[in-house]
Amino acid sequence: MNGPRILPLALLGFACSRADVVLYCAADQEHAQPIVRTFEERTGLSVRAVFDVEAAKTVGLVRTLLEEKDHPRCDVFWNNEIAHMIRLRAEGILAPYASSSAAGIPAEFRHPEGYWTGFAARGRVLVVHDPSVPEAERPRSLRDLADPRWKGKTAIARPITGTTLTHFAALFEAWGEERARAFCEALLGNEVNLTSGNAVVARKVGDGVFAFGLTDTDDVESQRRNGKPVSAVFPDGEGAGTLLIPNTVALIRGGPNPENGRRLVDFLLSPEVEMRLAFSASANIPVRVDVETPPGVRRLGSFRRMFVDWYAVAGRLDARLEEMNRIFVR
Repeated sequence: MNGPRILPLALLGFACSRADVVLYCAADQEHAQPIVRTFEERTGLSVRAVFDVEAAKTVGLVRTLLEEKDHPRCDVFWNNEIAHMIRLRAEGILAPYASSSAAGIPAEFRHPEGYWTGFAARGRVLVVHDPSVPEAERPRSLRDLADPRWKGKTAIARPITGTTLTHFAALFEAWGEERARAFCEALLGNEVNLTSGNAVVARKVGDGVFAFGLTDTDDVESQRRNGKPVSAVFPDGEGAGTLLIPNTVALIRGGPNPENGRRLVDFLLSPEVEMRLAFSASANIPVRVDVETPPGVRRLGSFRRMFVDWYAVAGRLDARLEEMNRIFVR
């Protein structure tokens, strides 16, 4: 059986009529496609998978779902973060479905009425170039990005999109307006390098261009697999800790194939999928404590976490984006 095909969104109207279930997927295709293919092989159902392009990661599919609200073409949305999923719930895009596969997932990663469920998280970590930073000088906190001894030697993705925007929005909720804004200004004062994305941060740290930077765990793993001398530091200081951003999955209200959509949701929320994502190049952190992981993937409870009100983050995301543009786009 052929694997999921990627189609331009404009062709979906034609494509959806020939698929047993339609999936919009913001997770990286290289990690998601083998999982979708397994679902097809086991069920005999054909999946029409539409992936976001990298330049519009997550936001492109969210925008499409909003545009299709009155005439849904999608059955299931596999998102690679949480804030936008909460916003889709508020817009009436999602349908409630309490999957039996979610039974082992902690309540903090599930909507109480089943509108979305989180699984397989990425951690927001500091990626360190080992030859440039002696063990005794390793950063331990986000605050180290603003330490004068590292002036001009660190990097972050410009926080106007993706997980970096989500992270900074979460910092404003956790730290408060004044402290978070002061941190942003301190980063600029310390000449932090602003890149176009997390993967760029990890790659340039891996090449020794920067001493360390802020990125996602999957980007650190990518550099490791490419043989780069990097380590991941899970921030644990200054009242922040490490932010986890889970994948989320939801059933779309009024989708063309609801029953098959539920079957796909059940599969994506299974412990098997969390384990496969942990062992894959994405190196996702399972939200279940009993899922097997490889040696390089941390387990929940093995590091200090940053807890935030995701509903507050989602509700103020547009305002945070405006502020991040004012601060970091000059």
